[in-house]
Amino acid sequence: MVKQEDLPPPYSQSMDQGVQSRMTTGLLGQRIFVTISLLVCVVGTLFGIGVLGKRVEESSGGALAADATLLAPAGPAFSIWSVIYLGLAAYTIWQWFGVADRSLRERRTGWLAGVSMLLNAAWLLVTQQGWIWLSVLVIFALVVVLGMLVRNLADSPGHGPAERIVVDGTFGLYLGWVTVATCANVSAAGAASGISLGASGDQVIAVVVLLVAAAIGVVLAVRLGGRIAVAAALAWGLAWIAVGRLADGPLSVPVAAAAVVAALIVIAATLVARMRSTTRPVGAVG
Repeated sequence: MVKQEDLPPPYSQSMDQGVQSRMTTGLLGQRIFVTISLLVCVVGTLFGIGVLGKRVEESSGGALAADATLLAPAGPAFSIWSVIYLGLAAYTIWQWFGVADRSLRERRTGWLAGVSMLLNAAWLLVTQQGWIWLSVLVIFALVVVLGMLVRNLADSPGHGPAERIVVDGTFGLYLGWVTVATCANVSAAGAASGISLGASGDQVIAVVVLLVAAAIGVVLAVRLGGRIAVAAALAWGLAWIAVGRLADGPLSVPVAAAAVVAALIVIAATLVARMRSTTRPVGAVG
């Protein structure tokens, strides 16, 4: 097999130019895909907030409202979406004007970022139709995509504080919050389908699900090297589940206590994983 370095200079330069051309074309395609995905995500969001359709809490027969199930976070929890959407917009701009063309980690995450935005929009549009079990499948797919994306980010450090905030911070929050939202989504689907084990039984199931969420948080902390944004969003969602069970209803002290314990477990596991990690850059926020 002839190696590039064995070729005469004109041929070697031609190969370099060909590779660079393909990389440039691929990066341009990625940027266009991410931009279109953001626009689709914005349209989906307009449906979700009631501008073009029903608000999320009013769709699917109200099954996704903040007081619909034992695992629904209280209303203020959803304000985290504003931060995530702002981060997604900043990420899209970063793709065009940042260091993406020189960053392998950006090329490894751009397509996944675009897919995550499309899945976000798909979830909002599916819930508009009341297809709540299909929304469960969509949000599971979203968690998988975000997990892959953040795993890719964890494999290499960012290029500075700005990139860590815009890229690692945004998708860390996105993954952590959607993990909690998945638990709430499954609970809502079950309730909408009339699945119930009675008041006590439903509380037991909710506690078990929260412990599973804590276990997932521990796994994410270990696998991702203790990323602050992931833990912060997870803890945020779990804390607001606790608030909802103590204030808004359905009321449940055991579920609230389990949510607080789950949040503390996630935070503790992340801090321990972060201290043990020797590959993460100091000050990384993802």
